[in-house]
Amino acid sequence: MFKNTFQSGFLSILYSIGSKPLQIWDKKVRNGHIKRITDNDIQSLVLEVEGTNVSTTYITCPADPKKTLGIKLPFLVMIIKNLKKYFTFEVQVLDDKNVRRRFRASNYQSTTRVKPFICTMPMRLDDGWNQIQFNLSDFTRRAYGTNYIETLRVQIHANCRIRRVYFSDRLYSEDELPAEFKLYLPVQNKAKVSANNVHASCHVGLQLRLGFSLMAPYSFYSALLLTKAHRAKVVHFYIGCQLECKHCLVCISKNEQDQSTISVAVLVANRHVSLQQ
Repeated sequence: MFKNTFQSGFLSILYSIGSKPLQIWDKKVRNGHIKRITDNDIQSLVLEVEGTNVSTTYITCPADPKKTLGIKLPFLVMIIKNLKKYFTFEVQVLDDKNVRRRFRASNYQSTTRVKPFICTMPMRLDDGWNQIQFNLSDFTRRAYGTNYIETLRVQIHANCRIRRVYFSDRLYSEDELPAEFKLYLPVQNKAKVSANNVHASCHVGLQLRLGFSLMAPYSFYSALLLTKAHRAKVVHFYIGCQLECKHCLVCISKNEQDQSTISVAVLVANRHVSLQQ
């Protein structure tokens, strides 16, 4: 779709308050709904995707299954509201080996699995609105040892509310973002959100052990400190640990207590091993 389009800066594929937010998307609904509603927190139109089964209610882009997006921008950003129900999304990319890989994140699994054509990973969102930032180039390199070429397809399943989905050539600071790419809250809600304005604790983890060196956890947007009340909480993805396993470097870094011996869960050849530091 966008293969022959000049790509720089931002490329939006869904905006909930647009005249036709699903113009280039297809939707599948079974025992659920996909509709535009007014969200109470931001007092603005959002797209709600809900269903009793996450696998049978979703939106997918592009709408034509024979077409691909052809987006070369390496960062996928989604502004999503946590509905405290099962939720998953999937991104299909093409690498320099001409192999199609899929990355699937969900909040109902606890371990990361890397298979030849799909990488599944755990995800946890904070309450309310979250900003999911996905470094597709880095994920492809760390999981498969190949180079990211382009994104072919994006699929968002129940259950969530969506404000915007876009790609960018890099991660932008708050001041650099265009106004329409920011999430604003009504004045009366700012105090409430500010009190809960913390990092989203989302681990998608794959701490890969390459040779004998243990790679430290990688934050895709560690510079974003959420100092402004109108911003969505940022989801940090890590390629590889168990969700809150309390054994990996990601989880241990949250604990300020000194420990002389720590057991680190590391994914090696699709299995977890225990290392002693």
